[in-house]
Amino acid sequence: MAALSTPEVSTGELVLSLRGIDKNFGAVQALTGIDLDIYSGEVVALVGDNGAGKSTLVKILAGVHPQDGGTITSDDKRVSINNPADSNNLGIATVYQDLALCDNLDVVANLFLGHELGRGTINEVEMEKRSWSLLRQLSARIPSVRIPVASLSGGQRQTVAIARSLIGEPRIVILDEPTAALGVAQTAEVLNLIERLRERGLGVVLISHNMADVQAVADRIVVLRLGRNNGEFKVADVTYEDIIAAITGASDNAVTRRAQARVDAAGAPAATAGSRPDDTALPEEDRP
Repeated sequence: MAALSTPEVSTGELVLSLRGIDKNFGAVQALTGIDLDIYSGEVVALVGDNGAGKSTLVKILAGVHPQDGGTITSDDKRVSINNPADSNNLGIATVYQDLALCDNLDVVANLFLGHELGRGTINEVEMEKRSWSLLRQLSARIPSVRIPVASLSGGQRQTVAIARSLIGEPRIVILDEPTAALGVAQTAEVLNLIERLRERGLGVVLISHNMADVQAVADRIVVLRLGRNNGEFKVADVTYEDIIAAITGASDNAVTRRAQARVDAAGAPAATAGSRPDDTALPEEDRP
């Protein structure tokens, strides 16, 4: 497994920085000392097994749960996210896995739900123009903005949810499992959307269990395990096996350590970064 070192700093602007974030629910410590940096024009993937703390961290960023410890910094200023309004004011938009779309309404109505244009009378014409403009910027494949969302495919529905998040011109977009339960073609459509978000200069936080999707679009990967940071990698420098090992904690397994010690003692290239262990630290039967 590769060394759990911090990748080189992104060339984009640091939009949001989390340091030492803690969160507990009664006696359960959900997050302990979490660090996370989000840069403009970069896709950072947040990965981990079930119960690793990904959803809790996302809800802290979205203002659903306030953190119990640690600091959040935006534009070199310490900020607090106590509710969804605070999150929106910081330019954070969250697209949850359930999408929260109204199936009986058309695309335009879903995009501007709660943010309708016009005074007294809703300006349907202007809303439709802006809808098409936004969808074109995302290279979205929507046949019409006047058809009910219920008639759209899974990928198209995800497109509408992502487009809606951009109405408020956010700086950060958080995508929670955007390709879950989608087919191959629909997944490719959503991954293209993520590329468009990066090209627009937005900071994108991608939560996913699909490592193929992560490696396809992410620039950086942050691994959580048991509510703690367990590695940060540049996608170009890491393998699928490295990521899975960090997620599962394979390097913490006694059997893995013993096998690695034998490989190092035999003089073979080490699977993990670091110096060769002292022979005296090996069991007697494993010493050369």
